[in-house]
Formats: sequence, C-alpha cells, structure tokens
Amino acid sequence: MRFPTPFQTVGPFFSLLLSSERYCALLRKEQTPGQAVSVKGTIHDGVGQPVTDALIEIWQANSSGCCNHPEDPRTKEPNGTFGGFDRAHTDDRGSFVVETIKPGRVPGPNGKMQAPHLLLSLFARGLLTRLVTRIYFDDESSNTDDPILALVTPNRRPTLIATSVVPGSYRFEVVLQGPGETVFFNV
Repeated sequence: MRFPTPFQTVGPFFSLLLSSERYCALLRKEQTPGQAVSVKGTIHDGVGQPVTDALIEIWQANSSGCCNHPEDPRTKEPNGTFGGFDRAHTDDRGSFVVETIKPGRVPGPNGKMQAPHLLLSLFARGLLTRLVTRIYFDDESSNTDDPILALVTPNRRPTLIATSVVPGSYRFEVVLQGPGETVFFNV
C-alpha cells in the first residue's frame, strides 16, 4: 500500500523563490473599467513580528462580478486589461500593496450574492499549507448580507474587513495566530 507524503513546512529557503515584486497590480489603470482601489497590508506572526518572507496571491472578480476565467459561465470573453490574479511578496516590514479595482458582487451559496471582496492566499516559511482569507471593504453596505461573512462569528468579522484610509485606499492587517488572529477558511 502506498501512502501520500505528509505535509511539511516550507523551510528556511522559501524566500529564495520569491520574486522582487512587492505589490500586486491587477489592472491597467486607464483601460480597466471600475473603481481603482489600493489595499496596503501587513502580515504579523503570533508574537506581532512582521513576516518578511511571505508570498500572497490575490484572486478576484472584475467590477461586473465576473471572473476572467473560461469556467465562469458569466464571462463572455477574457478581458485583456484585467486578469483577476496576481502575486507579490512582503517587504522587510511584512507589508504588501494590492493595486486593483473594487470587484463586483458574485453569486455565492444557493445563488445568494456575496459582497465585493478579494481572496487572499498566503504562503510563508513554517506553514504546512496555504492560508486562505478574504478582504472585504468597510464601506460596502452589502457586507451585512454576505453569506460567507455571515458564517463568521460577529466578534471575528473585523479581521476580514479592510478599513478605508482615504477614498480608494484601504488598510488590511493579517495576524497569523494569537489575539486578533485573522479568520482563515478551510478550502
């Protein structure tokens, strides 16, 4: 009988594989329809130290709520000005920047519409598997109706909400463990 190889942590050489990109740019500002937004974030470990060698991936729908993917039946044709995916790594302060458009609402469980959000996957030294969370926007009234956000206990929901700094600019903190730990989803 064969057994699958068990999960192992990424190890100390993970940062060698990271590109020099410190930000995600999912749009071509002049050509991509939608409201341009910037999300600046920081990733902290369980004792509050910055995670300086993390890799983030951002996945999202376009401003109409369609994914730029052939398996999304709502997408008529791929959009060359918006891919909906990018990755970057954190800097020496554990920070990252995402330059994108505010996504539209997408259907969720039982066809109920979800609030605009970004999907964030996180890889880092010491993690056994990727961590997956969401970034919602604090100025979206549809957050109250989001079926996924409703699954999270009210006192933990703020860990999924990016706060508006100025119009079009948001702040989002990721805490890997301990007090204020970000909600991560088992996908």
